[in-house]
Amino acid sequence: MLTSLSTEDLIPADHPIRRIRVVVDAVLAEMDGRFDGMYAQDGRASVPPEALLKATVLMAMYSIRSERAFCERLNYDLLFKWFLDLRIDQPAFNASTFSKNRKRLLDHDVANEFFAAVVRQAKLRRYVSSDHFTVDGTLLKAWASHKSFKPKDGPPNDPGAGRNAEASFHGEKRSNDTHASTTDPEARLYRKSNNTAATLCYSGHLLMENRNALIVDADLTTADGYAERATAIKLLGRLPKSTRRRTVAGDKAYDTKGFVADVRELGFTPHVAQNHRSAIDGRTTRHDGHAVSQRIRKRVEEPFGWIKTIGGGRQLRYRGKERNRAWFLINAAVYNVIRITALDTAAT
Repeated sequence: MLTSLSTEDLIPADHPIRRIRVVVDAVLAEMDGRFDGMYAQDGRASVPPEALLKATVLMAMYSIRSERAFCERLNYDLLFKWFLDLRIDQPAFNASTFSKNRKRLLDHDVANEFFAAVVRQAKLRRYVSSDHFTVDGTLLKAWASHKSFKPKDGPPNDPGAGRNAEASFHGEKRSNDTHASTTDPEARLYRKSNNTAATLCYSGHLLMENRNALIVDADLTTADGYAERATAIKLLGRLPKSTRRRTVAGDKAYDTKGFVADVRELGFTPHVAQNHRSAIDGRTTRHDGHAVSQRIRKRVEEPFGWIKTIGGGRQLRYRGKERNRAWFLINAAVYNVIRITALDTAAT
């Protein structure tokens, strides 16, 4: 039976995905030069890089855990086909080809460019503050178990019988200096506080502007006791220079003499929450701006919550820091796209 029906006819005119696609298409238009270098030169079958990136956006928004699950859903979800500019009768991508081609996003540093292009879209709309910021970090569980955390030197532990044999670590001293994960060697055993269990994880970091709670920079590093403050300094240092006095908010973990001195050297006033032996005093806290920063800084938990729940980042799906970092940046960018769309709607 012949039909002239297309996916465009099936998506409601007021569906939120239409406004999201407008922002995504504007970002992809900025990246045409990067995509030109990603096309195969020998004519082999592959997935277009634009489709790879738009598919990654869909995976983040709809909490799809794997490439194979996405390709299966693409076969019957007409909204997905519309978002990727596919015909109704066009078959979905082959899961193996799709997974292999997604590696090109990492090889060509697409995650950094995509995130930066999304931030530029927010700046064009004047949604981003250039004076007031918030920094924070969180732990993201690595795709590795405690059983894979084995001594670096010496004979390996007895694997035991079966595919998932029981293991006991009672009485064994385990640290990152002497042990490493055989599943993901770049993951580190770390715990957020003395009241929580140590897990193999990475540390995710966000720099948020305080006007509309948009993410202006992000990074993923190995987890240790210094990663949050050191990465925060690096993210602040990447901001454009300014002669105006700017502020940066943070929780009690950032109230150290070293961090306060470093941010002041960068030209920021540290609006951090105070510890008992605080590195800031009444000269900072007496101003109303400190209280405002402390109130707004809590909104940084919103993107972290979205990345961990909707984005599926409570436990990372890949092995290795660079691949997980690219995933983290793209998810932070998708969160920004949704925020920009909401702000565009409120402005109309």
